[in-house]
Amino acid sequence: MDNSGMRVVIVTESFPPDVNGVAHCALETARHLVRRGHEPLVIAPLGGSAPAAGSYGYESPCPVVRVPSMPLPGYPQVRIALPGRRLSAALAGHRPDLVHLASPFVLGARGMAAAARRRVPAVAVYQTDMGRYARTYLGRGGATAWRRIRAVHAAADLTLAPSSSALRDLTDHGVPRVRLWPRGVDSERFDPGRRDAVLRSSLLAGRELLVGYVGRLAPEKDVRLLAETSRLPGVRTVVIGEGPSAAGLRAQLPEVRFLGRRTGDELARLYASLDVFVHTGPYETFCQTVQEAMASGVPVVAPSAGGPLDLVDHGGTGLLVPPGDGGAVRDAVRLLGNSAELRVRYGAAGRRAVADRTWQAVGDQLLGHYDDVLADRTAVAV
Repeated sequence: MDNSGMRVVIVTESFPPDVNGVAHCALETARHLVRRGHEPLVIAPLGGSAPAAGSYGYESPCPVVRVPSMPLPGYPQVRIALPGRRLSAALAGHRPDLVHLASPFVLGARGMAAAARRRVPAVAVYQTDMGRYARTYLGRGGATAWRRIRAVHAAADLTLAPSSSALRDLTDHGVPRVRLWPRGVDSERFDPGRRDAVLRSSLLAGRELLVGYVGRLAPEKDVRLLAETSRLPGVRTVVIGEGPSAAGLRAQLPEVRFLGRRTGDELARLYASLDVFVHTGPYETFCQTVQEAMASGVPVVAPSAGGPLDLVDHGGTGLLVPPGDGGAVRDAVRLLGNSAELRVRYGAAGRRAVADRTWQAVGDQLLGHYDDVLADRTAVAV
């Protein structure tokens, strides 16, 4: 069907300036909707203080309505939206043809309810394993979190899962109407041509192999598993990112160089300048940093769990290792470190595998899913 000029409300649990997969995907979705002539409105949690105009350091492609929020206990970088009428009023004012729920849990659950009251179709995008987050941060509540996930997603017209593993999890927990929708990558920004010899030299400081992790520094990411890798002779390990575990990890990993948060072209140069990229977290529903490393022409070592199972071709673009096994990570890095030919081959294959997975391409796939939902609603109405 023709869905030109759609009005879409994106209700997201996170949005820039937050740096995480949910925020990035919501931003790219809004950009693509505008690119294709649609009219999105974003509803997202407000940070601790009201932002000044232009203070986010990015250009929003559409209006953003901020809902009052509070920090998640134990992880203040994550905001939990507070109850109120702002979401409902914004949704009513935009008069959407469709509501897009990005990783719905708190704000997204209210967005789902508001859409249902107005009989507006909703597409729910699953991105965060809140069951495992609840167990990690609260020590309990995994089953309760899944009951909430199931209730929200079952009310949606369609749920989109980012990986085969996530799709199985949702189906196994009783979520109906689930389809696969992966994430895009900016293969122009993340490109092997950004490899920087001067940057490499400054980071290596006389060593031979540059190994890196990019992502949040949080308990579920298992960054501590880099300890054995960081002690390999001739290896310099760098960690790029920030989060609640930063101070503890600096103490645990004295051989690692922590670079803090990096974004944009600076981050792209860091990716391309690595010899090996390592991801350690076993709970990824997709794992965008693995895809960005592959686009940068860097061989990947990642856990054989979750999203990386779809991304990493073991023995083709990188190596998959048992989750939680720091020794296996070390051995995989050592194997790649001992063979420049293998690193070049894996890196080139990784680049070829993801170069066409642009945000434009996956954005058009998303619009196809919207088409199907709107067509189904029209058929039911007739």
